[in-house]
Amino acid sequence: MKKWVSSVLSMLLALMAIGCSSPAGTGVSGSGSGGTGGAGEQAFLTIATGGSSGPYYTIGGALAKVYKDKLGYNASVQSTGASVENVNLLKAKKVDMAFAMSDVVTFAYNGEEGFKESGAIKELRAMAGLYLNYVQIITLKDRNIKSVADLKGKRVGVGAPNSGVEVNARMVLAGHGITYDDITPDYLSYAEAVEQLKNNAIDAAFVTSGLPNATVLDLMTTADVEIVPIQSADVDKLAATYPFFVKAEIPAGIYNNDQPIPTAAIRNVMLVRSDLSEEQVYSLTKTFFENLQTLQEAHNAAKNISQEEAGKNLVVPLHPGAEKYYNEALGK
Repeated sequence: MKKWVSSVLSMLLALMAIGCSSPAGTGVSGSGSGGTGGAGEQAFLTIATGGSSGPYYTIGGALAKVYKDKLGYNASVQSTGASVENVNLLKAKKVDMAFAMSDVVTFAYNGEEGFKESGAIKELRAMAGLYLNYVQIITLKDRNIKSVADLKGKRVGVGAPNSGVEVNARMVLAGHGITYDDITPDYLSYAEAVEQLKNNAIDAAFVTSGLPNATVLDLMTTADVEIVPIQSADVDKLAATYPFFVKAEIPAGIYNNDQPIPTAAIRNVMLVRSDLSEEQVYSLTKTFFENLQTLQEAHNAAKNISQEEAGKNLVVPLHPGAEKYYNEALGK
């Protein structure tokens, strides 16, 4: 009997030890942890996006579903104030992947602009360069705003607090000799800015995003919308100070415009936590591009994501797992 009791106790202790221990291959994350089968991988994956009406959120939601269906991750999106907040969430390890604009990423990596006090975030790593974010300064035709200079003295939505749009707005205005002292700035998300335009509470708004922006399309259903152009020469001046600006055009027909509208654009970047394993980021990158069509069906902006260009000319280093994928996929 003593031998039988001893045997049963040993078995119970062994089962308790198994239940209390972490499974092999478990990773640690601010958003959760769990193994997916590979050493150092984690099953919980949080993607920081932007406002719920923007391309970040739409594409991020489609990507989370891809990772859930194809890789078995417990993946989810987090709606945020976009680029600035996303970088800080990534730094704090509260998210695992994040959409961000190259200007904000540059400032964060170098400890410039709004990151001077907190210091450079050198651990930022890129998974992929994405599509261009077009500076879309929207107004209503009866406001008679035909150029950036005409924004002086006006009430302007400059983007949500802690967003890349707001950082972008300040730079574009500064490139035209305008500061916030020359306008009445209102810190609004895309959806809030459109609502304030409808209510005549503001005169114009910065909506820097992929094309088309859903909130702009929504505004067009009830109002005569006009996109304020940024001329090529002015983009050249901006690029002399901020090299991440490029000349671009909003194609004819995007917003019922008869002709292309000149503007400035900035590339978006998908960031990943630097401490994710090489194997996991390789898998995330590979699955991203193998299911690119799904992302493109979710939002038109994703149609401008190129596998051939995604690993080039990035403002922060590639994660080794992403670099491994591009070298393999492009035959390097």
